[in-house]
Amino acid sequence: MDVTSKTFLCSTISTLRAGVSSAWRVCLGSDPSPVPLLSCLGTDSFLLPASSLAFPTKGAAYQTDFGRSHRPEEINSRLLPRRNSMHLLGASLLLLGKDCGLGWHLGSRRTLELEEEERSGAEKKYLAFSDAEDWKFEHPGTLYAWEGACIWIPCQYKLPGKRVSLDNLTVYHKYKYDDNAKAFSGNILLQMAKMNKLSQGRIQFLGDSKSNCTLRIHPAKTEDNGILGLRTTSGSEKWMEKIVLNVSKTAPAPRIQLPLEIREFQEVTLTCLLNFSCYGYQTKLQWFLESSQLPSNTSASLTTKTVSTQSKLTMHPNWTHHGRNLTCQLWNDNAEGPLSYETVQLDVKHTPKLEIEVSPTEAIVKEGMSVTMTCKIISSNPESSTISWLKDGIPLTKQETLQREQKMLTLTLTSVTKDVGGEYHCEARNEIGSEKSQVALQVLYAPGPSRVQINSSPAQEGTRVELTCIAPANPPSTDYTWYHNNTEIRRSTNKFFRIPKVSLSHAGKYSCLAKNSVGPGPMSQEAELDIQYAPKEVTTVLQSPTPIREGDNVTLTCNYTSSNPRVTRYEWSPQGLWNELIPGVLMIQKVSWNAGPFTCAACNSWCSWASPVNLHIKYAPKGVKVLPIIPHSEIHSGDRILLQCNFSSSHPTDVRFFWKKNGILLKEGRELSFDSISPEDAGSYNCLVNNSVGQSTSETQMLQVLYAPRRLRVSMSPKDSVTEGKDAVLTCESDANPPISQYAWFDWNNQNLHHYDRMLRLDPVKVEHSGAYWCQGTNRLGVGQSPPSTLTVYYSSETISRRTALGVGLCLAILLLAIWGVKLHQSWKRIQSQQGLQENSSGQSFFVRNKKIRRAPLSEGPHSMGCYNPVMEDSISYAVLHFPVDENDTPRIGDAGTSEVPRLSLNRDNSVTYSVVHKRQVGDYENVTPDVPEDEEIHYSELVHFGAGERPLDHEGVEYVTLKH
Repeated sequence: MDVTSKTFLCSTISTLRAGVSSAWRVCLGSDPSPVPLLSCLGTDSFLLPASSLAFPTKGAAYQTDFGRSHRPEEINSRLLPRRNSMHLLGASLLLLGKDCGLGWHLGSRRTLELEEEERSGAEKKYLAFSDAEDWKFEHPGTLYAWEGACIWIPCQYKLPGKRVSLDNLTVYHKYKYDDNAKAFSGNILLQMAKMNKLSQGRIQFLGDSKSNCTLRIHPAKTEDNGILGLRTTSGSEKWMEKIVLNVSKTAPAPRIQLPLEIREFQEVTLTCLLNFSCYGYQTKLQWFLESSQLPSNTSASLTTKTVSTQSKLTMHPNWTHHGRNLTCQLWNDNAEGPLSYETVQLDVKHTPKLEIEVSPTEAIVKEGMSVTMTCKIISSNPESSTISWLKDGIPLTKQETLQREQKMLTLTLTSVTKDVGGEYHCEARNEIGSEKSQVALQVLYAPGPSRVQINSSPAQEGTRVELTCIAPANPPSTDYTWYHNNTEIRRSTNKFFRIPKVSLSHAGKYSCLAKNSVGPGPMSQEAELDIQYAPKEVTTVLQSPTPIREGDNVTLTCNYTSSNPRVTRYEWSPQGLWNELIPGVLMIQKVSWNAGPFTCAACNSWCSWASPVNLHIKYAPKGVKVLPIIPHSEIHSGDRILLQCNFSSSHPTDVRFFWKKNGILLKEGRELSFDSISPEDAGSYNCLVNNSVGQSTSETQMLQVLYAPRRLRVSMSPKDSVTEGKDAVLTCESDANPPISQYAWFDWNNQNLHHYDRMLRLDPVKVEHSGAYWCQGTNRLGVGQSPPSTLTVYYSSETISRRTALGVGLCLAILLLAIWGVKLHQSWKRIQSQQGLQENSSGQSFFVRNKKIRRAPLSEGPHSMGCYNPVMEDSISYAVLHFPVDENDTPRIGDAGTSEVPRLSLNRDNSVTYSVVHKRQVGDYENVTPDVPEDEEIHYSELVHFGAGERPLDHEGVEYVTLKH
């Protein structure tokens, strides 16, 4: 395109960019002059930016596929030339995108539709388009199949904008766009309106109206080869999606994918791939190496990315696989043979492989003969670069640089000697590495100078000795003659001469003569056999006097009679911190009680041990301990306990036993028993065992006796009498094991004070605290309580002063009351003296007591008499009657045993009745009820007895007199 065209297009595009609110698809030819609309419609179409379009006619409406209407009045832009059709921008517009500063977006297989329609008699032009950025399809680009197979088209799509479902779907085969009909045409394979299948043949729609557009064609035909078009609509949104089908007459051959390099012994994985897979049409891929089938697995992939069938082969190739054919075959279950196949030739990189030819063939020659060895390269990939011969790892010739035609190297040896025999290697090298091949060359010769080898010389007497005749020969010697001190002693085919148990007679010089199939060898050099032995008759001798006691010094010596070689050292058993004064003499200082038995060994190359010597050491008893025998794990007061004294050893064994308690000797005897152990028996016990050597004491055995609290008492601090206001501390002292875990305190009324500590603190103490206190202690074995202890609390000086003042006041009050009582008593007496009794009356006053006790009469005089109340069972109540005495009367004996009182004169007016009364207690009398229960009055009754004479006129009935005390 020239500069003028580019300038025109950029100017036009700048005009198009003004004021358009959505993206439009246009196609423009390369010619800057106006051209017929749709004349440049081709396969390529492009998307302009949103502001890149203007419209030719003012007042016309331009309709998009998704129903948005834009009027030119809304767009401030320059107008394109008005024509009957809209120009489509071609490929040249894409080339100008960068020059014009536009961001063009290529729309893959997108189509522009132009529609013209007359509405209301006016010509209106519509531009139909699809928003290419909103429709999204995902499926394989090309799908492969063959006649009779099926085609599976995995497909996914995304609706434009906010569309939720697909309305119509039409599948075209080899479609094209009709300019006149403004529609697509072609062979319709499947048409679905409102997603309802209107027609269906070999093609099946397996998707949905949301996102799945998967198709299946079965069976596939060669006529299906070409392009499928998926025409989709959703509302006013339309789209045509292109799918390429490649359908052949026969199945395409699978492709074998080889790694970049295959080396021998390295694991490789080969892949056989076929761009085909379809549900319902089973295929498999099989591997063959030449005619041998190899195990493999076939897998299929059916995704929107790939549709394929593949098989992987894992193998460890070796050099023999190089150049061999590897085939992958496609099979179907219904086919008799493979549908297709692909064969590749394996290129296995490997080191050179060698082969050696020897003349003579067996590589066995006698001394003086010649031998030829040829090394051939039978395979090498890449070709070998060098080849050489080596003997025992040392190169024999220079490395030969080989041409591609040279694949061998020859080594010739003339007049060989025994030294020539050995291992020969042929080595070849290429870029991969080197390879060796070997051949063993044997040179036959007679035995050379031989020698005798003794496996253990010098040999110990009594051991097994083996002598070997070493004579280098090829083939090995088969005839051996043995000599002892130049005397033939044995002939054998074995090179070994064995003596099972050597003695001193076997000592001397040995030689041998060897012979093989080539001939005999010379006599060997002599070898001397030296017989050695350990020291003989070794003994341990005790040099110290006996008996030996623990702590004495002891000397031992080690003696022997003979030795070969000489004795170089001595050993002692048991080992210890002994002091060897000189070799063979041992000093044991302060020998222990358990030392021994002792033995020694005299040693040269071997050691001979003497018989043990027992020292018979005397010592005091050892291992003395106390063994308690108790019924359970704890000792409780009252249990039966037995202590036994044991010891482990004693020499001499005659022993005596003693017991100590708390360091004081207790008794003699092996056992110490307690029939009923008490707390006083607790303490530390030791057992003593002695013999004639000494005495040993056991470790201390502690006896802990558990018992309930006892001997509780209350101690008071500072003392048992305190002044009120001070502090008083009461402490509960006890004896208990285990210790008391809980205390309780009680007062003189046995009232629990709810105090549970060992000490009871009264702070401050009051007079009310005076009294007896006792405590109670509890442990897990029982309860104990103390006797009461009295706490006396004295008044303080202040309290005494207050009480003294109160007492003085009280005494004054009592004195006043006493004076008033005396006056009252005197008044009462006057009243009594004015009362008279009837003459001749023998009045009797009696009181019946309610309490069942016997009381003595208040007084018994010559002028009183008592009356018994029979109602009160065995109690007796007395009423004492007093009569005034007249000088004319004579005494008489009364009923109560009293003397008779003078008879009253009936004519006397001043007679008085006296009565001795006792103050009654509450409820004291049956026949007397007080008017007021709390009144302390004394009641008595007078019974008037009518005797001789007349009754006084002024005393009739019974008189009652009440005296208040």
